[in-house]
Amino acid sequence: MVSTQYDFVIVGGGSAGSALANRLSADPANRVLVLEAGRNDALWDVFIHMPAALPFPIGSRFYDWKYESEPEPFMNDRRIYHARGKVLGGSSSINGMIFQRGNPMDYERWGADKGMQTWDYAHCLPYFNRMENCLAADPTDEFRGHDGPLELERGPATNPLFEAFFQAAEQAGYSRTDDVNGYRQEGFAKFDRNIRRGRRLSAARAYLHPVMKRPNLEVLTHAFVSEVLFEGKRAVGVRFRHGRNRSREVRANTVILCGGAINTPQLLQLSGIGNAAELGALGIDVVHDLPGVGEHLQDHLEVYIQHACKQPVTMQRFLKHRYKPLIGAEWLFLRKGPGATNHFEGGGFVRSNDDVDYPNLMFHFLPIAVRYDGSGPKVDEGYQVHIGPMYSDARGSVKITSTDPDRHPALRFNYLSTDQDRREWVEAIRVARQILSQPALADFDAGETSPGRAVETDEQILEWVSKDAETALHPSCTARMGVDELSVTDPLTMAVHGVEGLHVVDASVMPYVTNGNIYAPVMMVAEKAADLILGNTPLPPSDAQFYRHSQQDSHRP
Repeated sequence: MVSTQYDFVIVGGGSAGSALANRLSADPANRVLVLEAGRNDALWDVFIHMPAALPFPIGSRFYDWKYESEPEPFMNDRRIYHARGKVLGGSSSINGMIFQRGNPMDYERWGADKGMQTWDYAHCLPYFNRMENCLAADPTDEFRGHDGPLELERGPATNPLFEAFFQAAEQAGYSRTDDVNGYRQEGFAKFDRNIRRGRRLSAARAYLHPVMKRPNLEVLTHAFVSEVLFEGKRAVGVRFRHGRNRSREVRANTVILCGGAINTPQLLQLSGIGNAAELGALGIDVVHDLPGVGEHLQDHLEVYIQHACKQPVTMQRFLKHRYKPLIGAEWLFLRKGPGATNHFEGGGFVRSNDDVDYPNLMFHFLPIAVRYDGSGPKVDEGYQVHIGPMYSDARGSVKITSTDPDRHPALRFNYLSTDQDRREWVEAIRVARQILSQPALADFDAGETSPGRAVETDEQILEWVSKDAETALHPSCTARMGVDELSVTDPLTMAVHGVEGLHVVDASVMPYVTNGNIYAPVMMVAEKAADLILGNTPLPPSDAQFYRHSQQDSHRP
């Protein structure tokens, strides 16, 4: 049973919420309550803990909030499906377990905004290092952490297709790098992943479960928060639904929203914080007019370029039902085999043109041809790359359309809506094809199956992307940090502008999406936010010098 008064109430037991719960409850004087709307991440749940089972939770109402965008006008009015974790650990319990920090220049970009000086790379690197234990890194590597709760292993990438792909990238004029999360991101390498001993290592398993027995920490699942409670301009608690739709309230000195880039702006708007005109039109009493709430929505869009393979070296056969009992048994009893990998074991980062300062394309290579829902092309053997622009200038929004907290907000991403976005999409497909057509892959390549060689002109490429692309599941920036009139979160305290006792810590506070998967940046933000909220002295900035390409260092061969 929860009590009625806490020092901290954390709304959302996902990635950021799990890290905050650990750090804030480390002081036994702090009473901390975590309210997670989803289910528990029970150890028996194979769909969560088997790495290769990641397609199964996506689309399931038991694990996934099952969001959809509004019809996207530049994508044939398609509604783009958005999976979000509805379980302890949040999306870290259903994602691809890929650990990408983003490029150091991402954080230089953050730090260049007014008031954001303490979010440049020098100030963020110590928090990346604090949170991780990178098993593949040299203990003296100043760019990597060695004793944090997030244990990271490097993808083995032993399938011969990985080495062929890396060689093909070199033949196309691109470089290899030792560590995409270290000194130099640009290039191709094996990827870090959140897997430990053959099991998914979610944020909940890394941060929350090891401290669950602390007497000052309580975690409640199936607890759906519908409103932040205010007295004047001060947040004093939350209202939530638990059990058989029973409404309950708890009081707190500090409320911290960790629901992610969709749920956090939704809850702020339901609670009276947002664009006053829009809230008033819905009959919501305005606590504070903050027009930036729900704006600046950013994401990554991606496609799969798939090839049939001449040799029986891919993982394609394991998509057949007859192999599933063997895969399951090998994983259950040995934690090995096809079930113990996320398959995203390697890839790379490149610049598609000489105008960008750092990589704007990310590749994930897989020795299997399959979509996130588990469907694949009708080939006996196949492989694929995931590709898409990483810092599109398209901007969208998250807006509630009703006072009903159970109704999903309207999501508008505006994919493909800008000249830059469309230009870089064409470049992305051409760069991917350039790599995949190199001699190193010739012994394996049985031809492109998707999109196929009939798609060749710029117009045909954009039409295919509009019909086939999916989200890479990186929504962000909807309650962004900053000090201008459209910012939502104070970069020095993580407090919501204009009110007291309310903070935001999740992907929504990012001012710009990073150029890779966003789980690692979210965890870094949570680590840093814990110090800011507690009033601790922040970790001193790093003086590590990272790779910057020169104007003479062209991406082209």
